[in-house]
Amino acid sequence: MSVRRLADDNVQPASFAFSKENATWAKATINKYPKGRQQSAVIPLLMRAQEQDGWVTKAAIEYVADMLDMAYIRVLEVATFYTQFQLLPVGTRAHVQVCGTTPCMLRGAEDLINVCKKRIHPEPFHLNESGTLSWEEVECQGACVNAPMIMIFKDSYEDLTPTQLEHIIDRFDAGKGSDVTPGTQVDRIYSAPAGGLTSLNEPEPAAKKTTTRAKKADEDSVSVPPSNAARAKTDAEETDPKLKTPATAKAEAAANTKAKGETRAEGGDASAKQPIAAAVGKPSLEDKNRPAGIERPATLDDLKLISGVGPKIEGTLHELGIFTFAQVAGWKKAEREWVDLYLNFKGRIERDDWVKQAKALAKGGEAEYIRVFGKKPR
Repeated sequence: MSVRRLADDNVQPASFAFSKENATWAKATINKYPKGRQQSAVIPLLMRAQEQDGWVTKAAIEYVADMLDMAYIRVLEVATFYTQFQLLPVGTRAHVQVCGTTPCMLRGAEDLINVCKKRIHPEPFHLNESGTLSWEEVECQGACVNAPMIMIFKDSYEDLTPTQLEHIIDRFDAGKGSDVTPGTQVDRIYSAPAGGLTSLNEPEPAAKKTTTRAKKADEDSVSVPPSNAARAKTDAEETDPKLKTPATAKAEAAANTKAKGETRAEGGDASAKQPIAAAVGKPSLEDKNRPAGIERPATLDDLKLISGVGPKIEGTLHELGIFTFAQVAGWKKAEREWVDLYLNFKGRIERDDWVKQAKALAKGGEAEYIRVFGKKPR
């Protein structure tokens, strides 16, 4: 990126101040940021200053810096880094930014630049004789599919020819830029194909209807291997395994295995007839292995810092009288198993090692947790 510097002192105004309306807007914008982060408003404030005067002056930079309690050099760094900020006076009615990136160049951007040189000034960043127009070449402006394009202030004008650009410049120079519709200047909708759709523009063909009789025939039909359909069946096929197809033999073998298994079960294997055991429910609250609860203390530990404990689980633990890290840290194996079963956690308390986490949190809070586990809790 080329070096960007402020305009010479002989063109710099002596002072800057937001208009009453812009000053109200600036204060509201600063208040959108959290305390201590108000300096993040530097870019929107500089943009509003540029919209007010047409370009960013040295006085405006210092004014914004004072509003945000920033060093002048910090605001100057922002203004000179981002090319959206104009550091020289621009046309009062139009500053034309011609995209010169590859897609636009391939589609005629150079011809547009020649129009600007002829109609405005041979060099960029120079005003025309009346001071109403200026131009520059810029990088990609994001409408490559509609190349070539320009931007004037906040509006883009796409799919341009040199003749169209001359017309646009003439309208802005006459103070009638609002007569020109922004966007594409050809027959297309946004970035859709020029001239209308070229695909998916025919009605979907109607689905072929299948008669009920034909559909029923398809459902009732059974696929028969050609080798079997071509020859007549004989009694030997039913008894001689050599004449059976592999699929038939495999199916019969599976059926025989199943039949043998059922016979064995009926022959005296009592366990085969036993129903599946019912799922175990929650343990009783009167169980001896339930961890001892305490009265709700005035200050509660944030149990959600333990990995695996969310707001709902924390509420359940509170119902059980569990309010502190020390309580969890003191659980014995039987107590951990009781809580795991009560929460239906399927071993998660052991996997996440709640006891070790709770011991670290009880000993030294987050700092101790980080020392033990090498990361913040949760």
